[in-house]
Amino acid sequence: MRALLMRSFIKATEIVDRRIGWDKLPPWIGIGVLIGIRDALREHNLYDTYAGDPPPAPAHAPAEYLTNRTADGSYNDLAEPSMGMAGTRFGRNVPLPLARAEQPPRLIDPNPRVISNELMRRDTFKPATTLNILAAAWLQFETRDWFSHDTDPSKMIEIPVPEGDDWEVNGDRASIRIPSTLADPTALPGQQPTTFINKETHWWDASQIYGSNQAFQDAIRTDKKDNDGKVRVSADGLIDIDPSLIGASGGEDGWWLGLELMGTIFMREHNAICDRLRAAYPTWSGDQIFNKARMINAALIAKIHTIEWTPAILGHPTLQIGMRANWFGLAGEKVGQLVGRIGSGDLISGILGSETEHHSAPYSITEDFVTVYRMHPLIPDDYDFVSITGKSGPQRLSFDDIHGGANSRGVLKRMGPADCLYSLGIAHPGAVTLHNSPNFMRRFDRTDGNTIDLIATDIIRSRERGVPRYNEFRRQLRLKETTSFDEISNGDPATAVKLREIYGGDIDKVDAMVGMFGEKLPDGFGFSDTAFRIFVLMATRRLKSDRFFTVDFTPRVYTPEGIAWIADNDMGSVLLRHYPELAPVLCQQKNAFAPWPHVGKARR
Repeated sequence: MRALLMRSFIKATEIVDRRIGWDKLPPWIGIGVLIGIRDALREHNLYDTYAGDPPPAPAHAPAEYLTNRTADGSYNDLAEPSMGMAGTRFGRNVPLPLARAEQPPRLIDPNPRVISNELMRRDTFKPATTLNILAAAWLQFETRDWFSHDTDPSKMIEIPVPEGDDWEVNGDRASIRIPSTLADPTALPGQQPTTFINKETHWWDASQIYGSNQAFQDAIRTDKKDNDGKVRVSADGLIDIDPSLIGASGGEDGWWLGLELMGTIFMREHNAICDRLRAAYPTWSGDQIFNKARMINAALIAKIHTIEWTPAILGHPTLQIGMRANWFGLAGEKVGQLVGRIGSGDLISGILGSETEHHSAPYSITEDFVTVYRMHPLIPDDYDFVSITGKSGPQRLSFDDIHGGANSRGVLKRMGPADCLYSLGIAHPGAVTLHNSPNFMRRFDRTDGNTIDLIATDIIRSRERGVPRYNEFRRQLRLKETTSFDEISNGDPATAVKLREIYGGDIDKVDAMVGMFGEKLPDGFGFSDTAFRIFVLMATRRLKSDRFFTVDFTPRVYTPEGIAWIADNDMGSVLLRHYPELAPVLCQQKNAFAPWPHVGKARR
């Protein structure tokens, strides 16, 4: 009877969503519809690329994993130790027969460079006025925790340069050459679907700071003889290692000032947590301090993303309730503080401390998840740097001026972290839409010496990795298919004409990213409703599948001090702890990812 009621509920919510739209409903009714949508996605849109035959995990002693995260992500699930481990396959959100990698000539049809030129290239900067640039930096910081593919320079993909294009690299005007995604070495010959390997752990474990292997983790720690469990931050408060080491977690090519700021902040936060733990547990070893500080720091990052970053970029009233409910439950934070958890489920008291559940497939990050997080339009081409004291600025710098380890560190030293944070905090990122992708990315010099069009590469990656094109993607998410180019043109007739021309009038050929960038957005949203469906599924899954956020989110595992640290802090308090000079602008700022007031206005 219960199963029948659940199926009826899910069916009813899908009907309401298709006929009215969850976003058009009053918030509390909308929450109910989103719960039904999420449950349907859990049932129909989780696919195991190992088909129930996971690889073995390396041997670890129970003391290494029972109450600590391992460096490589193994033993999070004690029954399947390799689940979510670094070096394991990405999963899928569409049926496996539909997740086939595209091959030439379809792989380059239509030409990704034409799409970059005609549909993606930033003509004028279109700001996302409800956000600041720290929100863009945060997203890149987080994606480096969740996923990273390796590439194979021995197998290059050639994108023909369109007629009339001014592209030229080392005298070559004929093609843009990008390395293919490295093949899964564990796949059998002819295996379908094509599978790929995640270099990072799949878990929400702050591997963008701590790495996904023991050698990386050892490299960021202070001398173990110090017995303090800390990571390498110098006396001037900056990362005390070559930034390229941290940059290597997800690729040095994308390292820039915003990423270095985020890495610096949360390495400093790690050390502050270490000081708190050392005061409470003076006999603990440095390894004990490090492991607990890492868990606490990772959980705080997950909290910030869930209840601050997400409501900032998805500013719909229903999401303001829903994302806090993921963390605190529908009963809310105050009820939890007064009476503790109510039951073992996650609806009333939230996912934290609830039962672990993988739903219909073992946990992994999916290729489809990677595609919907392609949000390069968030990054501006140019930046104005000013002093929080008003004594200097503005100084305009291009992205190239703040890109790469040497440049980002130089700017950080010259201007200071607080002024850099302030400058990014008062400025807007770009809107995630057509005709707004950064121009510097369209001729991007990689650290391996290769020059690529990164926007065209985004298109290739989804095709190459078997992510369905836009309409098929929507069908598999049980959304209405698009029947007109006008529906995905941002309301611009000229763009609709260009879409029709590029895709030869075949709307089923439109790439997933192009369609999502062209959709009409729900009120307050910073990205498409199509992308949001994957978000609804995976946002809760990253927490619900992880025992360190569910059954092991306890004072016994985290320590009472750790649980209190997570509960008492948010992005604002973290920034103020390390940069108290930001107090004039942050003291009344409700969300650190919303635009900050200019210092003069803040002081009035």
